[in-house]
Amino acid sequence: MNEQNQNAPVVAIVGATGAVGVEMIHCLESRNFPLSRLKLLASPRSAGRKMKFKGEEITVEPLSADSFKGVDIALFSASGSVSREFAPIAVKDGCVVVDNSSAFRMDPNVPLVVPEINAGEIEGHKGIIANPNCAAIISITPLWPVHQKNPIKRLIVSTYQSASGAGAAAMTELEESTKAYIEGRDYKNTVLPHPYAFNLFNHNTKIDPETGYNDEELKVIAETKKIFNDQSIAVSATCVRVPVLRAHSVSITFECEHPIKASDVRKMMETAPGVKLVDDWANNYFPMPKDASGQDEILVGRIRQDLSDPSGKSVTLFTAGDQLLKGAALNAVQIAERLVKVPALA
Repeated sequence: MNEQNQNAPVVAIVGATGAVGVEMIHCLESRNFPLSRLKLLASPRSAGRKMKFKGEEITVEPLSADSFKGVDIALFSASGSVSREFAPIAVKDGCVVVDNSSAFRMDPNVPLVVPEINAGEIEGHKGIIANPNCAAIISITPLWPVHQKNPIKRLIVSTYQSASGAGAAAMTELEESTKAYIEGRDYKNTVLPHPYAFNLFNHNTKIDPETGYNDEELKVIAETKKIFNDQSIAVSATCVRVPVLRAHSVSITFECEHPIKASDVRKMMETAPGVKLVDDWANNYFPMPKDASGQDEILVGRIRQDLSDPSGKSVTLFTAGDQLLKGAALNAVQIAERLVKVPALA
């Protein structure tokens, strides 16, 4: 990034008209990100569309090899193939790329960053910084304070992933198929591989023939180890798509190196960055997607001792977080804030 533009950079959003791209625009505005100009980029079919930012209309431009001249920071929210093609071009033009796809996450030369966990990795970037998988962010951000005090040795996560993780088209399919189900009409699903209304199914990514894990689960496993900078953590994941419009939920059981009390974990969650404790036993009120939707914080609750572990080293909890915000757009904007040395807002 050009030194003279460090405090008021020109920012571009690639995939600006998609569900995550729209949230990136909102995050930049709501957090008063100190940019000098915002450039919106998308596929040719979306070019010409007008989108609002701080009361002004910005015309969406078609993404091309010339799109990044004069741009300091580019937030990518497109497919992996688009990122692989255009991110290196942006870097050559002097731009720092924060990429939301999986294209560069496991590249050893690319930092994979959750600012609440490993913001220090940002300074070592070589032009590209990867935004982690949404399920990984929502799963492990609350665990970082625990891992720092009592290293986590084993982690088991089961995710309940909403339509928003598959994009705006999947959200529309859920709405339309639910309405058809209630009205007794047939509905042919075209976005997701199985009927979505009043149903849940294995995450819609391919199955690895050797392990039986789907791609989403393998991402959570590999990215947890990279973000925590600890390849020794034993991780297992089961990722499921559920008929919820927005916000993912995760059931988590973790085993620490030493005995740990659920009450101590609860105290850690009260001050954990990026986390809000929702753990009301008396009223049976815990993290829910409806409460997490539109919120920056990851909700954490149902914190209890794992009764299956007589050693006392394991705790179980439940999280819910907005996939479009902390799971994607917000995390990317937080990384951009660190690039321009903006104090953390939340």
